[in-house]
Amino acid sequence: MSLDTEFGGKSCHTTVPPIDQDQHAEDQPARAEAFPDRTNDADVGPPAQAEQPPRTDGASERQYPRPMLTMTPDELDQWLQARGEPRYRLRQVLHWIYQQPVESFEQMSDIPKSLRRDLHRAFRLWTTRVLERQQAEDGTEKLLLRLMDGETVECVLLRDDRGHRTACISTQVGCAMGCAFCASGLGGFKRNLAAYEILEQLLHLRRLLPPKERLTHIVVMGMGEPLANLKNLLAALEVATSPSGLGISGRRVTISTVGIPPAIDRLAETGKPYHLAISLHAPTDELRSRLVPSNQHTGIKAIMNAADRYFAKTGRRVTLEYVLIAGVNDRLEHAVALAELVKNRTAFVNVIAYNPVPELPYRSPSPARVQRFVDKLREAGVNARIRFRKGVSIEAGCGQLRRRFLAAKVQDNGARGKAQNGNSLGQVAAAPCDRPNGQDRPTDTAGQSPSA
Repeated sequence: MSLDTEFGGKSCHTTVPPIDQDQHAEDQPARAEAFPDRTNDADVGPPAQAEQPPRTDGASERQYPRPMLTMTPDELDQWLQARGEPRYRLRQVLHWIYQQPVESFEQMSDIPKSLRRDLHRAFRLWTTRVLERQQAEDGTEKLLLRLMDGETVECVLLRDDRGHRTACISTQVGCAMGCAFCASGLGGFKRNLAAYEILEQLLHLRRLLPPKERLTHIVVMGMGEPLANLKNLLAALEVATSPSGLGISGRRVTISTVGIPPAIDRLAETGKPYHLAISLHAPTDELRSRLVPSNQHTGIKAIMNAADRYFAKTGRRVTLEYVLIAGVNDRLEHAVALAELVKNRTAFVNVIAYNPVPELPYRSPSPARVQRFVDKLREAGVNARIRFRKGVSIEAGCGQLRRRFLAAKVQDNGARGKAQNGNSLGQVAAAPCDRPNGQDRPTDTAGQSPSA
């Protein structure tokens, strides 16, 4: 998401590494198997969660139709045939869900009205709604989405002059990895996203594009640790890369991780052609364990060995993401150590200047210092480049918009509670999400439809 912190860490809040001020005087599974009742990876990550997010508005489960995206094409085909619909009806419905996503079943104009009514009664087309939409001068757009249980996640649309339209998506509400410099985990880990909640992010971003454009790439670099929710992620990507889904090539999908070796191995075993990006950020265990606390349980050697196995199994070159933080990991000695780590490996290094988070004490190095770091890597024969940031003006760094929204919500709820009964912990019940767009609070950009 500013595609610097998002490329780099997944979460934060741990002991802050010291800043060297003196250094800167100059400046898988098939979809039918994976969708039902699998919201988290049983072997890696947080405790198991129910696929359906918990209700917080007091309504019974019966009042809420099944999310449309939990239906596999085969299941939907059987449902349609049971109602006497012709075989081509499946293709029509899938078109309105994935190729030209609409706000409601009523807008499926080539579907009979009686079937639209049946679909409306049986399914919920959208379970998320847009709370806020931000646009940057470089074409980047960021959405803050509210889920059915009232939690929020972010997703980003990135545009470039080559015609690429890249969706950056989240896999968890919050994050448990504890990266010291990232905004995603400041509020802690909440839960894994269900497969349909991951897919809905892609559909919201698809709706931001004009009819003749489509999403071309997916980067799983938003909130959360993707490999800690691997089963649901794979289920969502199975649909996103299917011709009956979004039709995005699997070779244009990149999954970023802080490095969970067993999950990297399982990803390799799926045989999918996805790119793997490892958020490294430091060349030594001592420094990386301070920046990425989960490294204490793995270590760089085990992660790099898993990356080697991934390349051997898939033939896909692994990318190493390295967020440069002024005075922390940006010295030439760090570049030398990183080059030694990468030596004799088929890997690519993305160097990203840190995107500052207001609550954290880190800062970005000067452009000249970033260039010197990359030049040092190249001198040692490392294939490296500077990854330029996008969406800086719209808080596109991972977790930043959600963080501001939650702070404003706490402030608003506190004021409301005090006004009503003197209680500073005022609460607002979560509302059902019938539409992909909506307005929950007065801001300049809140409540805009993704197609606006």
